[in-house]
Amino acid sequence: MDIMKVLIEPVLTEKTNVMREGESRKYVFKVDPRANKIQIMGAVKELFNVQPVACNIVSVKAKPRMARTKSGMRYGTTTPWKKAIITLKAGDKIDSVDGA
Repeated sequence: MDIMKVLIEPVLTEKTNVMREGESRKYVFKVDPRANKIQIMGAVKELFNVQPVACNIVSVKAKPRMARTKSGMRYGTTTPWKKAIITLKAGDKIDSVDGA
């Protein structure tokens, strides 16, 4: 799999901001559903020039959604996706995600 297609986007929420500021420096990315831990860690190492220590993967399930329209109720779901929590070596940080 191409390195540029493994990482889709960083997940920027209040919870992930707390994880980034902590002692262990954990970053969260939305990743390709077919990617595995080795490919994700390799992509982070190549793209950001940092040393990842660990990678945890979570498959986020689809949530039910409902919309009221003129013709009645429409039911559906959001798209399921996969996220990776990357733990970096002490002292490393990703400047493009931190906003520095």
